[in-house]
Amino acid sequence: MFDAKNEKEHIIEWISNWFSENGPTANAVVGISGGKDSTIVAALLAEALGKERVYGVLMPQDVQPDLDDAKKVVKTLGINTLMVNVGEPVQKLKEQILSAVNPLNDEEKTITELSSDTIINIPPRIRMATLYAVAASLPGGGRVANTCNRSEDYIGYSTKYGDAAGDFSPISDYLVTEVKQIGHEIEALSPISELIEKTPSDGLCGYTDEDKIGFTYATLDKYILTGVCEDDEIRAKIDRMHILNLHKLKTIPMCKKTS
Repeated sequence: MFDAKNEKEHIIEWISNWFSENGPTANAVVGISGGKDSTIVAALLAEALGKERVYGVLMPQDVQPDLDDAKKVVKTLGINTLMVNVGEPVQKLKEQILSAVNPLNDEEKTITELSSDTIINIPPRIRMATLYAVAASLPGGGRVANTCNRSEDYIGYSTKYGDAAGDFSPISDYLVTEVKQIGHEIEALSPISELIEKTPSDGLCGYTDEDKIGFTYATLDKYILTGVCEDDEIRAKIDRMHILNLHKLKTIPMCKKTS
C-alpha cells in the first residue's frame, strides 16, 4: 500500500519547510557516493530547493571504481559539484593514531595495524567533517544532509558521527525498498535509473553491504514491516544487531544535576 509518488511529494515539501525554518538562504550539502541513497536525496533536494542551492560533494578515497557513478549523478541533476579526495587525510590519520597508541619502549604491546572497526570508521568520519567544512565555507552557509535510510538505521549499519550524522534527514523513516520506489518516481533520475537499483556498497572494502551483513535488504525490510523471517538464524542476527546498535539512534546521554 506504499504510495511512492505521494511520499516523494511529501519529502519535497518537508525539505522546503525545514529550510524555511532552519536556513531560508542556506544551501544543502550532500555527499555523493554514486549509490541510491545519496542519489535520491540529492534529486529530492534539487526539486525542493532548486539545483542552484544544492552542493554535491564527491569524496573518493584515492581511486574508487564508483566515482564515475557519482559524477553521473551531479551531471544529470545539474547541481553544484565539489571534489575532495580524502585518501591522504585518511592515511595520515591512521598513521598518527597508530603511532600514538603504541607505548614507547614496550615492544610487547606494539601493534602494526589498527583494528578493522577503526579502519572502517575513519573514512566516513573524515567525510562528514569534510561536508561540514564545505557547508561552513559556502556563501550563505550550508546544511548537511543525512542520507541514511530506516533499514540501515535499524541494524546500525552506519558510522556514529560519520554517515549517521547530519543536520536533517529526508529518508531515514523509509525502508530500502521504499526509497527505491521513491527514486523511480523522480523524473530527473530517469537517465540514471540504474543507480537506484545498484548493488549497495560503501566503496571502501570491495564488498557489498549485503555481503557484509549476511542477508538481503528485502529480507530485512520484510522483517521490520511484518515481524516475519523464515530463517531463524537470520532473524536472531537482525535482532542482535538492532539491540547492539540502538545507541546510534539515541541522543547523547546527559547526567542531570541534582538541584
